[in-house]
Amino acid sequence: MAIRSRKASNTNDHEKPGRKPPIGEHELMQAAVSLLDGNRSVSSLSLREIARAANIAPNSFYRHFRDVDELAVALIDQAGRGLRGMIREARQRLEGKQGGVRTSVEVFMEALDDDSRYLQILSREMSLGSDAFREAVERELTYFEQELCDELMMRGERFGLPMHEPALVAKAITRLVFTMGASADKLSPEARKVLIDETAIMVRMIIRGSHAMAGEQKQKPKKK
Repeated sequence: MAIRSRKASNTNDHEKPGRKPPIGEHELMQAAVSLLDGNRSVSSLSLREIARAANIAPNSFYRHFRDVDELAVALIDQAGRGLRGMIREARQRLEGKQGGVRTSVEVFMEALDDDSRYLQILSREMSLGSDAFREAVERELTYFEQELCDELMMRGERFGLPMHEPALVAKAITRLVFTMGASADKLSPEARKVLIDETAIMVRMIIRGSHAMAGEQKQKPKKK
């Protein structure tokens, strides 16, 4: 969904002394994030709440978004892009290495503590949001799965480890890590470390199971 920004008609207004810089889309989304807690989703916020948190008049909200639903979808999209960027950087640091599953899981869980709350937004809207928001989250998860599938296939070719149904493997890993991450929000550091260890083991089990199934498929005699 395209989000249109309203540009100021006179750029010199930004420089007038004593005048507060205009609020943009990013500031409105951050104001919405600041209102979230463990029991609220973006869909439960009101326009007036967000405007108050951003310190603007409610009518000014409409310069950037049609309604709270449009802001929520934009926020879900931003959360997905931000989280994918963090994980992509982690993969680049592990380039050429055969291990790294635990490090990737750690980076994912670190998003729980990020100021932008990327992981919390996605997991909360997936379980508490409206149908439209769940569809937006589903779209973001699909992007994760596509990128991970490409990565798994590339690593499989590099290390000579064929993979059975890499798209399903990517889906299983993505859904597993998101589910585990959603339960880690309020855990103590010790409990979260245990969760990360367990999640990394489960991810390895999925990957090795796929390698084993690929080997079984290769050994099966071809039908004449």
